Amino acid sequence: MSITPYFSASSKVWEDISWVSGIAEAGFSGWEIVADGNYRLDSPENVARIADTIGSLSLGITVHAPYGDLNLATLNYPIWRESVRQVCTCIEQASDWTDRVTIHPGYLSPVGKMMPDRAWQQQKEALVEIGKVAEDHAVIACLENMIGIKEFLCRMPHELAGMVEGIRGIGTTIDIGHAHTNGQVREFLPCLRTASHLHVHDNHGVSDEHLPLGAGTIDWDLVGRAIARDYRGVVVVEGRSLAEGMESLRIVRGWRA
Repeated sequence: MSITPYFSASSKVWEDISWVSGIAEAGFSGWEIVADGNYRLDSPENVARIADTIGSLSLGITVHAPYGDLNLATLNYPIWRESVRQVCTCIEQASDWTDRVTIHPGYLSPVGKMMPDRAWQQQKEALVEIGKVAEDHAVIACLENMIGIKEFLCRMPHELAGMVEGIRGIGTTIDIGHAHTNGQVREFLPCLRTASHLHVHDNHGVSDEHLPLGAGTIDWDLVGRAIARDYRGVVVVEGRSLAEGMESLRIVRGWRA
C-alpha cells in the first residue's frame, strides 16, 4: 500500500494525552495533532507534554492548525492579524515534528459578504505570509476544502485550486467528508493527483458528522479506488474515538486501484 494511515480526533482536544498511546495499538502509523485545547502549540507546557509523548511512541506526526474563532478572510484587520499569527506560530512549532500542517480557509463575515472580492484577497494575502513561514521551516501548509456552509471559502475544487495557485509553501488537504457535505466527492477526486495531504471520514451529505467509513453515504468503493490509484502519502482517518477509527482503518486497508 502506498498510503500511510494516521488517526486524528478533534473531539479529544481537552482530554489527557494518555489516550494517544492507543493510536499505534489500534494499527495506525501516526497521529495528526489537532493544535487546540490542551494541544495548542503556543503553550510551552503543551509542547513539552506532546514532545515527551511523541518521544516515547513510534508514531509519525502531522498537525492541524487551530481554527476556532479565527478567520483568514476577515476584513477586521486586528482579527486577521491574530489569525495569521496563530497559524504561523503553529507551523513554526510543528516543524520540529512534521512537514505537513493543515490550515482552514476563512469565511465571509457579514461585512465580507458585502465585499467578497476583498475577503478573497485577504485570504490570499494571509496565505502568502503563511506560505513564507512554512517554506522557511520546511513545511507545506495545506489549505483544506471546507464543509457545506455557504459562508466558507474553498468549498469547491476550482475555488480551492484558485486560492492556492502560485503561492509558495502552500499545498492542499483534500477532505472527502467535507466534499460530501457539498455534493462534490466525484468532483474532488481528480484533485488527489496533486494533493499534499488527505482526510477521510463519513457523513450523510448534510453535516460534518465525522462518522466511521461506511456509516454514512459516501461511496468508499469509488473513493478508495481513486485514492489507491492517484494518491501517495498520509491518509488521516478523522474519528470521534479510536474504536470508530479502527472501523475506518479496516476499510482503508482494503483499498486497491
